[in-house]
Amino acid sequence: MILNIEQQKIIPAMKTMKDFDRFLSSPYRYGVLLELHISQLKSVFRYACQHKKSLIIHADLIQGLSHDEYAAEYLCQEFKPYGLISTRGSVIMKARQKKVLAIQRIFLLDSHALEKSYQLIEKTKPDFIEVMPGAMPHVIREVKERTGIPIFAGGLVRTIEDVERALNAGASAITTSNQELLEYYKKYNEIQ
Repeated sequence: MILNIEQQKIIPAMKTMKDFDRFLSSPYRYGVLLELHISQLKSVFRYACQHKKSLIIHADLIQGLSHDEYAAEYLCQEFKPYGLISTRGSVIMKARQKKVLAIQRIFLLDSHALEKSYQLIEKTKPDFIEVMPGAMPHVIREVKERTGIPIFAGGLVRTIEDVERALNAGASAITTSNQELLEYYKKYNEIQ
């Protein structure tokens, strides 16, 4: 399962239904759902399935749903996402238990936050870590070396150079809602 997503270096992060519609007609196979209302999930997953797309849900941003392990269990059982992203350890552990991709999101606010994140990662043992902001190559390299877990870089990745620096620092992929970057890298994600 993990190898498939690592073949896609840019992962669209969708904030709106317009973003989702663009994703459906794109060559990208994997995408992240952000800021969606719970009532939209059923139709979104139906359309994604029809277009052979795999969805990762940012569990903390689903409106109308709690952000705990019970919500994670519901999402996994009801919608069978490719994966869940969360800042919460209990959600990551539930995702692992339900055999969906578990992506621990960490925010690099300062050294203290980074150390707390290392402690959380040691406990949750996610499949991937999403480093926010992703425009910090030296920290991407450090997190990957220290944890041994593949990295997604997201947040404040604005240019092609930002993408390349993050990938060169060891990120497996970039999560972005930046339409210019998605358009530019689309040619590298043609579905075989």
